[in-house]
Order: sequence, then structure tokens, then C-alpha cells
Amino acid sequence: MPEIKVTPLGAGQDVGRSCILVSIAGKNVMLDCGMHMGYNDDRRFPDFSYITQNGRLTDFLDCVIISHFHLDHCGALPYFSEMVGYDGPIYMTHPTKAICPILLEDFRKITVDKKGETNFFTSQMIKDCMKKVVAVHLHQTVQVDDELEIKAYYAGHVLGAAMFQIKVGCESVVYTGDYNMTPDRHLGAAWIDKCRPDLLISESTYATTIRDSKRCRERDFLKKVHEAIERGGKVLIPVFALGRAQELCILLETFWERMNLKAPIYFSTGLTEKANHYYKLFITWTNQKIRKTFVQRNMFEFKHIKAFDRAFADNPGPMVVFATPGMLHAGQSLQIFKKWAGNEKNMVIMPGYCVQGTVGHKILGGQRKLEMEGRQILEVKMQVEYMSFSAHADAKGIMQLIRQAEPRNVLLVHGEAKKMEFLKQKIEQEFHVTCHMPANGETVTVHTNPNIPVDVSLGLLKRELTIGPLPDSKRPKLMHGTLIIKDNSFRLVSPEQALKELGLAEHQLRFTCRIHFQDPRKEHETGLRLYNHLKTFLKDYSVQHLSDTSIMVESILIQVTVQSEDPATKLLLVSWTYQDEEMGSYVTSLLKKALPQITA
Repeated sequence: MPEIKVTPLGAGQDVGRSCILVSIAGKNVMLDCGMHMGYNDDRRFPDFSYITQNGRLTDFLDCVIISHFHLDHCGALPYFSEMVGYDGPIYMTHPTKAICPILLEDFRKITVDKKGETNFFTSQMIKDCMKKVVAVHLHQTVQVDDELEIKAYYAGHVLGAAMFQIKVGCESVVYTGDYNMTPDRHLGAAWIDKCRPDLLISESTYATTIRDSKRCRERDFLKKVHEAIERGGKVLIPVFALGRAQELCILLETFWERMNLKAPIYFSTGLTEKANHYYKLFITWTNQKIRKTFVQRNMFEFKHIKAFDRAFADNPGPMVVFATPGMLHAGQSLQIFKKWAGNEKNMVIMPGYCVQGTVGHKILGGQRKLEMEGRQILEVKMQVEYMSFSAHADAKGIMQLIRQAEPRNVLLVHGEAKKMEFLKQKIEQEFHVTCHMPANGETVTVHTNPNIPVDVSLGLLKRELTIGPLPDSKRPKLMHGTLIIKDNSFRLVSPEQALKELGLAEHQLRFTCRIHFQDPRKEHETGLRLYNHLKTFLKDYSVQHLSDTSIMVESILIQVTVQSEDPATKLLLVSWTYQDEEMGSYVTSLLKKALPQITA
């Protein structure tokens, strides 16, 4: 039986380091190649030795697919391709291809130049890695080779994020990457057609969360920022350079304009200019409102939001600062946090998910004394708020996607084990499909029953319609015909058409059942009694008494003969074609039951 094998090398019952190995119909595909924000040792990257113990990775993998530019999905790519060694194709969308190297270089600078780490990829390795990338358009079917094809669907989440369908023959897998089922201020909602894959691999970051209305969250966010500014406090909003950053910038920009507020808003890092440049470049990936407004003005050119300088952090008075990265695990956001943490007037708003091990995760968990580098203790007096502007699907959104795609099996990744377990039960109850949630390094085998498409000839369809009642589209219909297999295509045609096409003569195959019985009457009298008996029982069928004393029930022929010297010993012959096997058996059983009465 055909099967699909899935092994998470990262993101198995965990968030971070997304990397999933899929084997489908003899093809091997690696989905994402991320790094883990919570580790600084070997656990930072996936364990690629799982893929193959001997030989080059290129010989084993048919392709690599990157769903979007977040580092937990692409951060290990240069390490994998240039240091471990992979020369095959890497597929991603055009915006991902443009933004990925910028974020990778930024990550490299923080890790190598600032922290002084060795055994890390270089700038040249990032460039060499990106040369192997093949950019794809949405809904474009890309032939990786003669058998393997992939197709990208819009995932929302961040600019350029895509879900991918992987197809080999009749077997298919859909990998969601990260996705968002609700549109926001700058991106649309994820969408996929009813592709009915054998397996849907879905993220489950918010497996047990059903978010309140977006409008309430936005109002709450603006209220908290405003209150902190009014009391003279500073507000730190850790974000990743692309995605939530643009979402919240648009929100604050309109609020500042409406309320005529004067407190400065800053955005740290030079990434922002580049980020906004890419939003302009890939405007078609944003939502309809932004595309319409773009004709008059660019919504990513902000009047109230200015570039941040490191010295501004010590300025007196209120301010709002967007700083990267989003989980407070390194970089400028962590530097500003350390400066402002001791003042209770100040506030930090965490707008997205934080991985275990990061400072963001610790303060959201209620920790108020943090051990920093050099064993220094940092006391957190500032207000800590969590407001989910995360662009991941919540439990409702995940269920919605399953309803849309109608998969035969589901596999959850990119989530926490306990929450996954809860969602797994919900999915199995509601959709009656098997749901898996493997840990890292654990292989799941999904057995598939591939559908084989068959073309049915028009003549055969017309004939079937004239014979019986109109078919019900919701019920399967049994059809009799001849299956012709030619050049890997299947056709069902009428027997007459098949004989004509193949130049064969027709032979009719009939089955005959012989029944011996005793009856002193003459053959025609016995035949007449049998005819009358069948007429009574088979009112809805054509029953004829022929001139040669034989009986016809539809195409079933019944004859009474004498085959011995004793005229009382009769032989009953019941004959039918193979198409009428069911009817022939039924008439034979009727006759066998009736013979004792007829001959009495």
C-alpha cells in the first residue's frame, strides 16, 4: 500500500527550528530550514544527520521548500546548504527570496560580529546559498522533475508567506508553514482550494486559543500605549522587522494623527527602510485596502514614526519605540529593555509569541528578576503586557483551514505538546480523520489510497442514463464497461467500442445451471407451470413463454428437457450472461424452492 512518511527535525511538539522531512512516492522533500531562538548551542539548528547517514544530501533530497522569511523557518538555510552541503533546488516565493538574505545577514551580524561566535555561516555563504533559490509565483504549478510538482498558496502571516502543495502522481501533501485565517491592516487572509490532500501538515502555535475580536485588541493596545505616554513613561514594543511591525505602525500612525499626539515614535534598525521598500515592491501581496490607497499615497511612509538612534533611549520624557527582535533574545530590543526595565512608569508590550528560553518568554511567565550575561541580576519594575497581534491562525482558524482543504489525514507541528493534544482530539472528533503530532526525530507513516482518474466515454454515459434512473451526484454509481489502459491513461468505454478500437471479435460468455427433478407431466406442461409461478413472483420483470416451450426472464433462458429413458426424470437448464450474474442466481434459487410445489 502506498505511504507518506513524515519526520520533524525541528518544530515537532515545539515552536522554533521548523524543519520537516517528507517522503512521498519515492521523493524526499525538506520543508523549511529554521533555527531555534531559545538556544545558542548545537540545538540551535536541526539535526541534519537524520536525513542520511552516508552520502551527500543532494543525492537524497529532491528539493527544499521555504514557506516564509522568519528565522525559525529559514535561519539554518546557509548552514545547511553551504556548511553541511546541499546543491539541489530551494523553492520560495519572490518576496521571501528578496527579504530572506537581509534577515540572515542581520542575524549573522548579531551572532558573529557582536557576540563573537565561531562555527557560523559567513556573508559569502548567504550569497552562495541564495544562488540555489528558485522563486515561485502563487498558484503556479512548478515541475521539480518529471513526477514531483509543487504549488504555492497565499498564507497571510507575513509578506510572501505561502502554503505549499507537494504532489507526486495521485498522492499529495499540503504544508501550511505559518498562516493567518483573518485579514489584518496590511495582509489578506490565507486561502487554499478544496484540494483534498492525503495529508495536511499544519502549524498549531495557538492550538487552544480563540482570539477575541481584532478591533477590541487594537482599542486595548492604543489605550495602554496612551496611558503610559500620559504618565510620562516610555513604551517598548519588541517586533520582528517585517510583519507585526508594519501592522502596529499603521495602527499607531492613524491614532497619533487622530489624537494629535506629540510624543515621538521611533523604529530601530535600518531594516525598516528596506522592509518598507519591499512592501512597495510586492504591493500585490498586501490586502485590497492598501493596494487601493497606494494609488494616492504609500501607507508605509509614516509621518509620525522616525528612525531610532541608540542615544535616544536616554532622552527624558515619553516615547514609543519599536525595536527588533520580537522575543527580546538579542539585539536592540534587549538593550533598550535593560535600560528601561527598572522604571515602573515604563511599559513593554509583547505583541507576539515568545519561544521558551527567551527573555520575552520569561517576563510573560511572571519572572521579575532575570539573570543576564555576566551573572548580573536585572530587576524588572516596568509594566509587562501581552497583546496577541501574532499573525498565526488560532484554533478556530486551523479548523477553518481543515474544512476548506478537506484532507484525509492531519499532522500538527510548530506548537506545544499539551495544546496540540487538545486540538488533535478536536480535529479527530469533528472531521473523523486521523491526526498525528510527532516529536522531533519521530517518523509518522500515513497510508494512502490514491484515486485513479478514469475518463468515461460519452456513449457509455448516455447508455447508462437511458437504462436506469437519473444518477444522484452524492451517491456512487456502478457502471459496466471495458477499461482500456494506454499511455498511462485510463478509459472506460462500452464493450462494443472497445472491440472496435482493438479490432477484436465478440464472444458471449454464458453460465448454465443444471437441476435434475422428477415430474410425470410432459415438458410443455411443466414449462407452463414454471412460467406461471415466475410470473407471480417477478411482476416487475419481463417474463415470456416462447413457442419452443422455453421461458425468458429478461436475458435469462430457462428450458425443461428429458435426458434419460425415464420420461419422469427431467432436467431444468437455467442460462445467463455474466452481466446478469445476480439476476441468474436469484431466478435459480426461486426455481429450486418452487420445484417441490410445481411437481406435486
